[in-house]
Amino acid sequence: MAVDIALVHFPVINKSGETIGSAVTNLDIHDIARAAKTYGVDDYYIVTPYTDQQELIKEIIEHWRTGHGAGYNPARKSALESVKLLDNLEDVVRQVTTKRGRKPVLITTSAQHRENSITFTETRQRIASDEPVLLLFGTAHGLAPKVLEQADYTLLPIKGGTRYNHLSVRSAASIILDRLLGYREGE
Repeated sequence: MAVDIALVHFPVINKSGETIGSAVTNLDIHDIARAAKTYGVDDYYIVTPYTDQQELIKEIIEHWRTGHGAGYNPARKSALESVKLLDNLEDVVRQVTTKRGRKPVLITTSAQHRENSITFTETRQRIASDEPVLLLFGTAHGLAPKVLEQADYTLLPIKGGTRYNHLSVRSAASIILDRLLGYREGE
């Protein structure tokens, strides 16, 4: 399986559709890392160009990898070992390309249906064929148009039984990882 994920904090959009950079949250770092570890994701990239945000991320990660947290909670240490911090998405794609020996299929996530939408079944098939896949998760109100335009595909939106559709990124990441990488009875 050749799956990596990236949590993008810039460029994303705000509720007015303007391109912004969003703040990092402690919960997103931990919860997505734990989901990534559970489902066998190789690397979990956090993307932000902001120095203050990078320092916060480094401090949190180091606490759990080598600080007091490493001894206190070895399971969290294990989950956070896959977290990598990069300034921009282009660097993520370069790193994954180098690691995999070829450019990954870039698949974005969105609460909106897009022209290049791909189903979860089609994406599972790509993953099963060992095609390298890089899943991009947006913060704030989603990935900026320039990121969506670079994508090969966008996963179909997660649909619940209501019209409401604004999950936290950590909830969406967990649902998506389960649908793509989770055990399916009978498989």
